[in-house]
Amino acid sequence: MARGAMWCAHTHISSGPVTPNPTTDVQVREQIRDTVREFVRRDVVPVASDLEHADEYPTALVGKMQEMGLFGTTIPEEYGGLGLDVLTYVGVIEELCYGWMSLSGVLNTHLITAHVLVNHGTEEQKQRWLPRLATGEIRGCLSLSEPDAGSDTRNISCKAERDGEEYRISGTKMWVTNGVTAGLITLAARTDEGITCFMVEKEPGAERSGGISVSRNIGKLGYKGIETVEMAYDDHRVGADCVVGGEEGLGRGLGFILSALELGRVNIAARAVGVARAAFDASIAYARERRTMGKPIAEHQTIQIKLADMATKIEAARLLTLSAAEKKQAGERADVEAGMAKLFASETAFEVAVEAMRIHGGVGYTTELPIERYYRDTPLMLIGEGTSEIQRLVIARGLLKRLDESG
Repeated sequence: MARGAMWCAHTHISSGPVTPNPTTDVQVREQIRDTVREFVRRDVVPVASDLEHADEYPTALVGKMQEMGLFGTTIPEEYGGLGLDVLTYVGVIEELCYGWMSLSGVLNTHLITAHVLVNHGTEEQKQRWLPRLATGEIRGCLSLSEPDAGSDTRNISCKAERDGEEYRISGTKMWVTNGVTAGLITLAARTDEGITCFMVEKEPGAERSGGISVSRNIGKLGYKGIETVEMAYDDHRVGADCVVGGEEGLGRGLGFILSALELGRVNIAARAVGVARAAFDASIAYARERRTMGKPIAEHQTIQIKLADMATKIEAARLLTLSAAEKKQAGERADVEAGMAKLFASETAFEVAVEAMRIHGGVGYTTELPIERYYRDTPLMLIGEGTSEIQRLVIARGLLKRLDESG
């Protein structure tokens, strides 16, 4: 399907910086959301539990997402993407996660890779990789965390040593989502100038590609069906033209990646809203059907209080997510807002999943319903893109920094 054919989303590319993307027309945004919602209802919900329990990569669903143009959601039209704004992206992620959270993971690090290129890549790098990312011909992943450098990103030990017109990369990376299927890796490695960001190509699906080896797929409590792997770099060689931003980008890579992670945190917040919505909808429907003491449990005050608290927190989480998306879209600093959204939405999703299981009782603990999947998936959002504890530090430090800057 040709770019934009699904939605005919025509936006105006400004003559200024590529980001933020032009604001998507509200009608187009709703049309996109409705289309993704229908895709989830028709194609995702009927198969999600079976695929998740089998821990099977959703090849057919990802293929349909590719046909829909979702891999180019936020990539500007001039590079072959749909050029949609962050608010539209948030809606897409929320709807996907309403059906199955793992599907959003296929897009998250892919669009983080695109975000790094759009905002910090040279024009040659944009032309080289963005059109292929936009169509899903190649998919992106993020190679940042290490065995001894999770939240402490400044402790990265993976090294890239200059050798003429090449760099030799050695080190180990952990928790790489999409590490097998990806064809382009956003890699943080230490050079003489500091932490530098590289774009590293690999053969998609290969356990070994050049000096890159995928050593193992890490088993997880939830977030199944999508690979999370350990990757080792053993004297892997890349050209100097793979340094994001060229020579001027040397030593600035951590800033490039942390800026892109703001989008990742908005993604996590939107995921949390989607999963929480699904858990709530299942709970309120079950509460109206399940009868005890001669009436539906929805008429018992204890259940009503649970439903009220769940719905209120979900609405607050959605509004925080939209606030962060609006800031990111406007090109404003969004570290505090993205941290707040990610913190509150992820904690809300976990609480709602637990309450959903309580409302369902014993049947919620079985694999016959998706409640147990929501319960297993939500902890990932408490950890991914920075734990809740790290988010609190990000928020507090951001607020203090803004106060200092304001005088």
